[in-house]
Amino acid sequence: MTNPFDSKPQDKAIWQQESAISAQDDKLGGGRNLDSILRIPVTIQVVLGSATMPVANLMKLGRGAIVPLDHRVGEPVDVVVNGRIIARGEVVVVEDDNSRFGISLTEIVGPPSNDLNG
Repeated sequence: MTNPFDSKPQDKAIWQQESAISAQDDKLGGGRNLDSILRIPVTIQVVLGSATMPVANLMKLGRGAIVPLDHRVGEPVDVVVNGRIIARGEVVVVEDDNSRFGISLTEIVGPPSNDLNG
């Protein structure tokens, strides 16, 4: 790419800044494309635990029934985004509203080793 503003130093500086911004946008796939991606909604789930039971037992469940889960109190819970575990954390009470729970992240989970090789 040749500099079209070789004659004026201030124009040269502007051209260099624009070139640097353009190169950075190219690395990120373009600024506008990144903004579009950042606005995509994702579903976040916090998995407190799971249970397996026969359908017959499931049909007997009613109001007030207790289903024991495989996680114990104090164990980290999984934070799942679009079906993939991305983090683990602890359940906390939201300070502003004691009737709501939140998650304090304690660990960020990396991709499985087979995802790194494509």
